[in-house]
Amino acid sequence: MISTLYIENIAVIEKCSIDFNLGLNVLTGETGAGKSIIIDAINAIMGQRTSKDIIRTGAASAFVSARFDDVNSAVKAKLNDLGFEDDEGSLVVQRTLNAAGKNNCKINGKPATLAMLRELSVNLINIHGQHESYELFSPETHIDYIDSFGGCEKLLEDYKNKFSEYKILQKKLNEANTDESERLREIDLLTFQTNELYDADVQPGEEEQLNSERGTLMNFEKIQSLLSKARNALSGDEGGGTEAVDIASSALRTVAEYNPEYENLSAGLTDIYYNLLDYSEQIADCIDNLESNPQRLEEIEERLDLINRLCRKYDCSADELQTLAENMRRRLDELVNYDKSRDELISACANAEKLAEDAAQRLSEQRKSAAKNFAEKVKEEMRFLNMPNVELVPGFEKAELGAKGFDKVELLISANPGEAPRPVAKIASGGELSRMMLAIKTVLASTDAVDTLIFDEVDTGISGSAAEKVGLKLKEVSSSRQVLCVTHQAQIAALADSHFLISKQFEQGRTFTDVTLLDRSGRINELARIIGGVNITQAALSHAEDMLNQ
Repeated sequence: MISTLYIENIAVIEKCSIDFNLGLNVLTGETGAGKSIIIDAINAIMGQRTSKDIIRTGAASAFVSARFDDVNSAVKAKLNDLGFEDDEGSLVVQRTLNAAGKNNCKINGKPATLAMLRELSVNLINIHGQHESYELFSPETHIDYIDSFGGCEKLLEDYKNKFSEYKILQKKLNEANTDESERLREIDLLTFQTNELYDADVQPGEEEQLNSERGTLMNFEKIQSLLSKARNALSGDEGGGTEAVDIASSALRTVAEYNPEYENLSAGLTDIYYNLLDYSEQIADCIDNLESNPQRLEEIEERLDLINRLCRKYDCSADELQTLAENMRRRLDELVNYDKSRDELISACANAEKLAEDAAQRLSEQRKSAAKNFAEKVKEEMRFLNMPNVELVPGFEKAELGAKGFDKVELLISANPGEAPRPVAKIASGGELSRMMLAIKTVLASTDAVDTLIFDEVDTGISGSAAEKVGLKLKEVSSSRQVLCVTHQAQIAALADSHFLISKQFEQGRTFTDVTLLDRSGRINELARIIGGVNITQAALSHAEDMLNQ
């Protein structure tokens, strides 16, 4: 669960630390007080896309930190996969945003990426935003609910792999089905190009070696002069460094006969003397092997000119020319052996399509089995949420193979007796959408491992007894996992285990948002404000106290 959320310089929040608890955590406050900013901050540490405009005016950067305690086994496994240590069931995720749009993320104090935060958050938090209910208008999302409930992940992954193989072969087959004139034209071009590249036979590293040899030949006289100068300095006709070191070494050997302390100096200089002799001989060999060869230089210039021309023509480096030639040869072989290759592709493609179809069929069967049970459970939850006559039917149609199989799935709903089930977008009101999504989230909560569920204004479009039922459902869900809920309904807020008030003040022309954990007296006043508005009456206070007592 999320135990502490710290926010700094995000929108109207300058600094704020919130200690959440187990059970149902409710956040209330006036519209515009900053409740949505809390959700934005949580989204930030989940690795979601965040605009730099969220940074508080005048601040150079914003910072969010969240501590999670008693993380589940899925989070621990993901931490291990990502290369982070599990701190005895605790986890700290941090993110800094600066005005330049750059992010600095950390997991348990170690640098991380946004992608890592996103991967980790999948098993940490599930957020149901106030606009998420409208996803129900898109039938494409319905299949995901059923897959999640039915545990179809492995079958879906198997299908995706087979479908991907099929699409690759299908693309190759389409490429092979070019018209005859285009095929012959490509054969002619590739024949010329492969012959050109194979005749050139440019080897990896050849250009670098030729440039080195060219530099030596072009600077023959200068190199010879410098090598001779170096050898003379070591052991020229009039002595040199080697002779000087030999004299020093001999002198110290004699000194060492009188005092052994000088033996190390003598031995060291003797080693240097022999090293210098060796270097002098190596330089002499270099001078003997050095030769001026204008013909070889001309050959190198011609070879480098050919390599540079091929690199410009094929837009690649010299070291890539050989690989390019091999790829062209393979493509040429495919085109020359067109009929054989095409027949093999047709057979392979048909086989891959059959495997994908079989995988899609297995996936579809599990979906249909899960869909009926899923619809019944969602319908049961919706009936509890003051929709007693609701009917929910999963509609299946077979379509062409696609990213998720061949199933086209849509949940059809009837909210009133005598009405045939129809698409959600055609009949559901805002309040019905909110309750349907809450019902779906409640059902799915039993199948996922996420410890914290967040509901941002799940009460949209509902009031009265329906709002109370929504609160009771949230309370029920919070018995097995942590729930955070942003609400405007007193019926929901009254059921909280922990009630936080989001408020804002104006000081010196700036807006500041505070988050306060309310005691019983504070809760009564806040519930009375929600019930009665600006002017809180004694009747509203009494009603609020009764709600808490109940």
